[in-house]
Amino acid sequence: MPQTVQEILDDKPPRGTRLHAVSPASPVRDAVAIMVREDIGSVVVLEDGELAGLVTLREIVKGLESLGGRLLESPVRDVMHAKPAIVRPEDSADSLRTTMTDNHVSHVPVVQGGALVGIISFHDIARSAIKDVAFENKLLKQYIKNWPAS
Repeated sequence: MPQTVQEILDDKPPRGTRLHAVSPASPVRDAVAIMVREDIGSVVVLEDGELAGLVTLREIVKGLESLGGRLLESPVRDVMHAKPAIVRPEDSADSLRTTMTDNHVSHVPVVQGGALVGIISFHDIARSAIKDVAFENKLLKQYIKNWPAS
């Protein structure tokens, strides 16, 4: 059962460990193209190698409402979440879930020593929870099966 953010990162399938990034000056079209091509819900925004923000489907929809037809050619900086909530690899899985729910976010960057090391999505949390429930279910079934007869 994952207890830390790092354990959740370690459980991600190889496809989910690759970080996809754009610069703040990139057109939103580039971020959307990456999300569609890679079937992902967020793209990291890096400036000079450091986390500058995050673009998720939520920011795209908000940008569509505010920028209309200009959205796809607008720079990412116009729609990105510039100060996303972040977590560290050593943070607990419980604090990660609290961060996500308190901030109403579906994706959280994982940062260690100022460097981006991963992204955790609600999908990753769900996968982790399903694994936990399956493991606990197995233990309970074994316990009940071996229950002493009265």
